[in-house]
Amino acid sequence: MALDKSEVEKIAQLARLHISVADADEVANRITDILALIDQMQSVDTDAVEPMAHPLDVVQRLRADEVTETDHRDELQTLAPEAQDGLYLVPKVIE
Repeated sequence: MALDKSEVEKIAQLARLHISVADADEVANRITDILALIDQMQSVDTDAVEPMAHPLDVVQRLRADEVTETDHRDELQTLAPEAQDGLYLVPKVIE
């Protein structure tokens, strides 16, 4: 898809950009080159390519999944003014 000078001027107006008349031809050529590259990339057959989560084939080191703190809920709920079934009871503030 090739762009001409008038289309570049219309796009520049919509984007609220100032492109001088002298630069409009160069901008049109650059945009045309970019669109040609996109067309070329879209024509590549990628059916046999498996999607990747990261461009490098690396493995993230993770720490061991171990419990580091014990459950203190029952102890803490004895300090609360009111608790029931593992939940803290608070006064209703919105009617």
